[in-house]
Amino acid sequence: MSDIKVPLDVPKAMREAYIANYDLITAGSGRLMLFAGDQKIEHLNDDFYGAGIPEDDADPEHLFRIASKANIGVLAAQLGLVVRYAMDYPEVPYLVKMNSKSHLVNVSQKDPVSPQLWSVEQVVEIAQEHGIKIAGIGYTIYLGSEKEADMLAEAAQLINEAHFYGLVTVLWIYPRGKAVGDEKDPHLIAGAAGVAACLGSDFVKVNAPKKDGKSSPELLREAVLAAGRTKLVCAGGSATTEEKFIRELYEQINVGGASGNATGRNIHQKSLDEAVKFCNAIYAVTVEGKSAEEALKLLQ
Repeated sequence: MSDIKVPLDVPKAMREAYIANYDLITAGSGRLMLFAGDQKIEHLNDDFYGAGIPEDDADPEHLFRIASKANIGVLAAQLGLVVRYAMDYPEVPYLVKMNSKSHLVNVSQKDPVSPQLWSVEQVVEIAQEHGIKIAGIGYTIYLGSEKEADMLAEAAQLINEAHFYGLVTVLWIYPRGKAVGDEKDPHLIAGAAGVAACLGSDFVKVNAPKKDGKSSPELLREAVLAAGRTKLVCAGGSATTEEKFIRELYEQINVGGASGNATGRNIHQKSLDEAVKFCNAIYAVTVEGKSAEEALKLLQ
């Protein structure tokens, strides 16, 4: 069991459930390997169909097949996908993404806003009735949007409600809107991490910061400090080579101080066998504490 401090908004009667859910998705390591399957709304079909993308990825069930065969911490997806497929994949730990929006309306047209789609109570009732391993919820905040106050308020209530039921929480926080000059500025990313701490989230997912157009693990340190007891995980980012991804992940954790990763297209834009191998390599670095070289051997 990981050495965690249970937040005080988790009722005493739910402390064991919270610890069990936390340990389920981190395997007792305190670090999170989140398989992000929420992009079917966020990016529509851009990430799932087209040149260079295996036919496997066109079917939403590809996400569940990967999650059932690979080592992962948790599969993040909207509740609609979970209720359509979890009956065939009951062994997979799930995190329900509570809000989503498409990329069709861009920042130049309107500042982003992504309202809540379901209630925590609905999620819990479904999980209990059908024995689904829903261990947590996730929510995206666009910091700097004209609508940030609405999203901050929703996120705060969702975190409190999730903790009431012993669920773990993950905030996706992206600085975005007309007021934001540089979405990946290290100081701004650290500010986003601090917001997650103030809202009481267990984990915060941020984009890897960049300075002068370049990313380095040292740039994460300010954000990790700002997050405090909220664990910081890095987004997987755009498509890249497996070796580069694994080496960058190792440094994000072991140099930058990150507590894991949240990876989507770099996993699911592969055939099933390749995706499973890559998940296992990511998991080896993130949860099992393996070196980059040890993880890369799993891809052979």
